[in-house]
Amino acid sequence: MSLGQRVSSDHQLARLLQIGVVLEEVVEARAHHHYESLGKDELDDEIVHLLEHAAEESSEHRERLSALIDELDAEVIGYEEIEMLVSERYGRTKPEDFDGLLYDQLCNEETAYKFYDDLIDAIEASDTAFTIDRNRLIETLTAIREEEAEGVEAVTKLMETRE
Repeated sequence: MSLGQRVSSDHQLARLLQIGVVLEEVVEARAHHHYESLGKDELDDEIVHLLEHAAEESSEHRERLSALIDELDAEVIGYEEIEMLVSERYGRTKPEDFDGLLYDQLCNEETAYKFYDDLIDAIEASDTAFTIDRNRLIETLTAIREEEAEGVEAVTKLMETRE
């Protein structure tokens, strides 16, 4: 499903929000992967804080997205199918494909930011009446997108201090 299109139904919106849930799971899992694979002893306090914050924020985003999905008058798709879609479109890289955990974390934050940015654009381009309040939907997604933008900024600043 392309986000270049308009969102034309509750079903399509639910599917897109489910993709967001899975993307957040990927961000959280990769943060945990880095933390566990390197161990706390090998990571400095700034990176530990960054990884912990990314995992906590992703968990919160999943809860907010799930609450939106619950309000829609739509059949949800099995998460196995959504995970496959996410893997095909967004999960082509693995944590070890990057030169370091900061590059991987930056990619994760940027991917999530871009997804929410595209989703907001697709919803705003639509004239569909959803069963959920459009303003609240856009406000929630905009807040999540801004938090992802802050994550991109935090990782970028941390990378700049380590060059």
